[in-house]
Amino acid sequence: MQNENQNSSIKDEILWSIAKKRASFKRHLTTYLVINVFIWALWFFRGGEDFDSPYPWPIWTTLGWGIGIIFHYISAYVSPQENSVEKEYEKLKRQQNK
Repeated sequence: MQNENQNSSIKDEILWSIAKKRASFKRHLTTYLVINVFIWALWFFRGGEDFDSPYPWPIWTTLGWGIGIIFHYISAYVSPQENSVEKEYEKLKRQQNK
């Protein structure tokens, strides 16, 4: 009975960790969207093409920060590390039961 409680506790800790990562990603994405809307609006209302550049200057912040958003999404939702740990655990359990 105690072993079941320990397993449940470990699973709850894993779920809690995943929930924290996903909540963190959602806050990060919201901040990214709000700030980028503001930056693009600032660029647009200031006349758009200020510096004779073929690209609007907000593209650099949008792309750079967007790469970070992509990695944060992968960490929160794809999470290959936890999947591989779970697979390895299941493999060891099967070997132990043989």
